Amino acid sequence: MQIPEDTVTVFDQYRPLLFSIAYRMLGSATDAEDVVQDAFLRWLQANGDEVRSPKAYLSTVVTRLCIDQLRSARAQRETYVGPWLPEPISTSRSSEGGDTAVLAESLSFAFLVMLENLGPLERAVFLLRTVFSYEYAEIAAIVGKSEANCRQILHRAQEHLENRRPRFEVSRDEQERLATTFMTASLDGDMQGLLDLLTEDIVFVADSGGNARAALKPVHGPDRVARGMLGSLRPLLADLEARLQEVNGSPAIVGYLAGRPYAVAIFELAGPKIRRIYTVVNPDKLRWL
Repeated sequence: MQIPEDTVTVFDQYRPLLFSIAYRMLGSATDAEDVVQDAFLRWLQANGDEVRSPKAYLSTVVTRLCIDQLRSARAQRETYVGPWLPEPISTSRSSEGGDTAVLAESLSFAFLVMLENLGPLERAVFLLRTVFSYEYAEIAAIVGKSEANCRQILHRAQEHLENRRPRFEVSRDEQERLATTFMTASLDGDMQGLLDLLTEDIVFVADSGGNARAALKPVHGPDRVARGMLGSLRPLLADLEARLQEVNGSPAIVGYLAGRPYAVAIFELAGPKIRRIYTVVNPDKLRWL
């Protein structure tokens, strides 16, 4: 079947927006791509009566597909081995999320982890309104609720997230300095150097999915986190290559074995120190690096 060129052109115009919505909704670039592809197929089959506004139609399809997927994912998460973290994406060569400060913030790992505290409908309304600036009338049509209901849903979502937003803003230079210092101390086996970088309430969370060696529960406290990091690195040091890369809009450390991504460490900062370390070692989640 030959696809009309203008049909593809219109869809491609909205593809970056659709991926941005789906990735933030699902926390998975792989699943977001699948949703966008599904939306494209539905776009090809849509008739003129259904599509008064391409943006509205496609936003509705993607959002509803994401809501359905999040609802089914809850049961899958119950059998996931260890903590579940979002799928990291490299942003060093991408404009994804970089158009505005709000979009950039909403791409951060801390923001995506925070969204896990919201239900599917709350997440959709919160993102469409606060990140993508849709009007309440548009959101109501997308999620199939009244405008008044959408306002209530947004208010409830904001209450859930009120105490979970990052507490300190840290400059880009300071982010890079901390990540570089952390990488050097880790590779040098410098216990005190690591301790100097960590807050007293530091938490280390690793996502292995049962496909790699990693702690199956969050690790708390600077001493336990530092010892755990050095212990896990020790057998890998001879073959590990560590690089500082931009991941989800912030400097992160990506470790490579035999030229392939093996792990990524992403940091949530509190002033001049690190308060959360998110490490993804599940190979199924590293393809976007």
